[in-house]
Amino acid sequence: MKIHFLTIAAVMLLAAAAAAQSPKTSFKFDFGPGKPAAGYQQVLPTATYSDATGYGFDFGTTVTGVDRGGKDALKGDFVTSKQPFYFSVKLPEGNYNVTVTLGDTQGPSSTFLKAESRRLLLETTATRPGQLLTQTFTLNVKSRRINDTETVSLKPRELHKLDWDDRLTLEFDGANPCLAALEITPAPQAVTVFLAGNSTVVNQDDEPWAAWGQMLPRFFRPGVAVANHAESGLTLGSFLSSKRLTKVLSVMKPGDYLFIEFGHNDQKDKGENDGAWKAYTERLHLFVQEARRKGGIPVIVTSTSRRTFGADGRIENSLGDFPAAARKAAADEKVALIDLNVLSARLYEAMGVEDSKKALVHYPANTYPNQPEPLADNTHFNPYGAYELAKCVVEGIKTNKMGLAKFLKNDTPAFDPAKPDALTSWVWPDSPRSAVTKPDGN
Repeated sequence: MKIHFLTIAAVMLLAAAAAAQSPKTSFKFDFGPGKPAAGYQQVLPTATYSDATGYGFDFGTTVTGVDRGGKDALKGDFVTSKQPFYFSVKLPEGNYNVTVTLGDTQGPSSTFLKAESRRLLLETTATRPGQLLTQTFTLNVKSRRINDTETVSLKPRELHKLDWDDRLTLEFDGANPCLAALEITPAPQAVTVFLAGNSTVVNQDDEPWAAWGQMLPRFFRPGVAVANHAESGLTLGSFLSSKRLTKVLSVMKPGDYLFIEFGHNDQKDKGENDGAWKAYTERLHLFVQEARRKGGIPVIVTSTSRRTFGADGRIENSLGDFPAAARKAAADEKVALIDLNVLSARLYEAMGVEDSKKALVHYPANTYPNQPEPLADNTHFNPYGAYELAKCVVEGIKTNKMGLAKFLKNDTPAFDPAKPDALTSWVWPDSPRSAVTKPDGN
């Protein structure tokens, strides 16, 4: 009997040690100098991020604490700043429901919210004095680790991207962001939308570049997380060889989606088996079939058009047979097709030859810091253009009657690329971590 009790004690000690080593996945933060609400961790303006604490204000950004008092300890105080600020929390890979409480019991607030590498979550949202607003998002945190022996082969620039670090980072922008509370809980049942693609899809780090993949989270209600595995310069082949598809498949569960958009770089491959109707088509079939083996739902997206106007004011195809090959692969596999090649051309034509530049990276010299030369990029979007393209993708989700459509936010009206949103209505605060560095390839 004595040995039995010792064994139980040893097991309990081992379990306690294992629990102590397990990373924490749930947090409840109460921001500001007032008395913290019961069950919440108080976060003062002096809380700078460190691996030891696992949370805090990050990248040298600072905030001010305000205590309004009152009976509600959670809503009576907050942190704010006249400059954008970052707050990071150390988290293991997975999907999480992230709930923010915004506002001031005595004054107005205005917040614009992004996550990680400039993923759009919440456009400018104002609250009146005394009004506090709670918003929930389902966000994906990813790791390059696949298993005990394999990792994703990242490019050198990716090593510094917030998308690939060991924490979730929120970026609070706006005229007067007032952050009162933040809650994080695991969301293992959430549907994950995996994105496979190149620089027209990737979460672009640097202003003024952007891509449709980083705008997509803004359109989903809680229950869907966008996991963007796209990267600049990739082809279907290099996505495979860098083990990115292996990574996606390692965490995909039945009912998740895989959106596949390639072509800009694939057309540059000149090997014996390369080309739209050879390796490109073969690999599209492979991506579809591998996703299906995991119970996933593949979606083929044709490549966005380049801004290549002809003399007649229409967009000329600069992608050869690749859009046609993607359409045929989708038809052969009987999977949903979002024809972004056609939709983006329609968008540019509606804007016109000159105004379409305002959706892409066309800027005079010195528009941005460290930008001595003009920018004239007819492939890559700025945030406004990326947002319009994301709306095209959302329309594709609706048109194909995907199950995802039920997760779209109620404020997602029908969008016709022939009637683009006015640029004058677009607001995008530049991210303070961003530097103007031309992305490497598509």
